[in-house]
Amino acid sequence: MEDLKLSKVQNIPIENDKGVSLYVKREDLIHPFISGNKYRKLKYNLEEAKYKGQNTLLTFGGAYSNHIAATAYAGKISGFKTIGLIRGNELESEVEVNPTLKFAHSNGMQFKFISRESYRQKAEEEFLDKLKSEFGSFYLIPEGGTNALAVKGCEEILQKNDYRFDFICCCVGTGGTISGLINTSGGNQKILGFPALKDDFLRQDIRRFATKENWDLINDYHFGGYGKIKPELVAFINRFKKNYDVPLDPVYTGKMMYGIFDLMAKDFFPKQSKILAIHTGGLQGIEGMNLKLKQKGWLQIE
Repeated sequence: MEDLKLSKVQNIPIENDKGVSLYVKREDLIHPFISGNKYRKLKYNLEEAKYKGQNTLLTFGGAYSNHIAATAYAGKISGFKTIGLIRGNELESEVEVNPTLKFAHSNGMQFKFISRESYRQKAEEEFLDKLKSEFGSFYLIPEGGTNALAVKGCEEILQKNDYRFDFICCCVGTGGTISGLINTSGGNQKILGFPALKDDFLRQDIRRFATKENWDLINDYHFGGYGKIKPELVAFINRFKKNYDVPLDPVYTGKMMYGIFDLMAKDFFPKQSKILAIHTGGLQGIEGMNLKLKQKGWLQIE
């Protein structure tokens, strides 16, 4: 893939009487189209696909999937054909109006739209064998990109200077990013994950890859589930961008940052705590979410 830019750590000036400080690691800035954790997750998977002599990548995602968009672009610039299995038959007629699918398609991704019932079979051997019969040989990348190689890439997010922080916070989708952060965290650090969805299996998934126990999940800020938001979240995202010049997405980073601010207000963090929030990108999804917000007559993300 293209060389990535260095992420920067940005101070978020907050006023409190406990001396708590907050910083954001701007992983969203490392690449314009494969930003944040998607670059990290794809890096070693693409190397493995080339090593195995594969020329096609196949993966899964929904209507506004950051992973689908990133895989399409990364595949294009790295010389791979890409195939995306998209959840929801109804989306087949919306490729040109759905910003994420339109971007992926413009970068050469071939789509197969499947029902939600069929989508739940995506990890089953019989289902994958049918895909091989239809598309031929391919390198499989799981939904969200999480596997051992993705975790290896996410282990590179934390750098030497980041060990000065007491808390590392990140949003959680499939568990790959937080697993990488856990594995390379310092012994004095606590890793806090903010799930974007209601999923009882997340802890189990994280334990498959995590090598330490210095972590926990904060399950109070998913706003009803994956892809679901409320007006107060949109207002917070717009206020955060205006105050700190940091854009947040409504599915992942917006929920995480909302949670961090709420926890600070509730004195969750000890005095003099230094917090580092990982900005995992995902900003491409804002355009699609704004279409949904407009239909509802709600405030849109600026």
